[in-house]
Amino acid sequence: MFHIPAGLKDKDGHDLLDLKCPAGSTDAEMSIFHYHESHDPVFYGHITDTLNGQIHILLYGLNDPTVQRFNVDRLPDGRKTSFGTQHRNLEAEKAALRAGLAPGQIYPGPRLFTAALKQFEYFVDKLGHDLFFAEPLYYHVAVVFERHGFAYQSGRRLMKNIELGFSPQGELHSRLNDQSSPFRQADAANSIRLRSWAIHDGILGQPFTGVSMYKYIGKRAGVSSTNISW
Repeated sequence: MFHIPAGLKDKDGHDLLDLKCPAGSTDAEMSIFHYHESHDPVFYGHITDTLNGQIHILLYGLNDPTVQRFNVDRLPDGRKTSFGTQHRNLEAEKAALRAGLAPGQIYPGPRLFTAALKQFEYFVDKLGHDLFFAEPLYYHVAVVFERHGFAYQSGRRLMKNIELGFSPQGELHSRLNDQSSPFRQADAANSIRLRSWAIHDGILGQPFTGVSMYKYIGKRAGVSSTNISW
């Protein structure tokens, strides 16, 4: 899609792969760029070992940096927002919402998650593991993981409560259509993406945290907390 050479170097020999794995550390970070001077990677992944030696995805991202960027990850003065978990660039978030993006996205995704997951499972299998863990930062990510075969280590009750809360008589449903916030749209109850924006905006009364998921290689758990569309 981005014509990245298999050797991960451009025609001038510049590395398109940035790998950070300090000696003695349990963490590894990998970024792949579509050209040498790009500020944002096409793929970013941050993994670590758990105490019992399992692979844990701390953060991942797939971007299409050939299109418009939405600066939800930084404030106008350049300070980082930690993807909106510490600070929020509200104007950038409003623009991202209008453009059809979900919370935390700085670009539209390239729709490569299924292929990327298959390759990551191959990697984990070659390390001698039969499962791995991931921690979704947002509601919509947890639902995407469900639909790709993940199960919950923790947080399933929270997901069930969210589903109940957005039902017609639910407490979260009653908090929608709040004219003071564009992130709490009336039709958010029936959209994974819009629910996620409302949750990101604080409709739960607490952050979306404490959710940990896992997946066995080559297997699908069949877990589903909601059947609504994107």
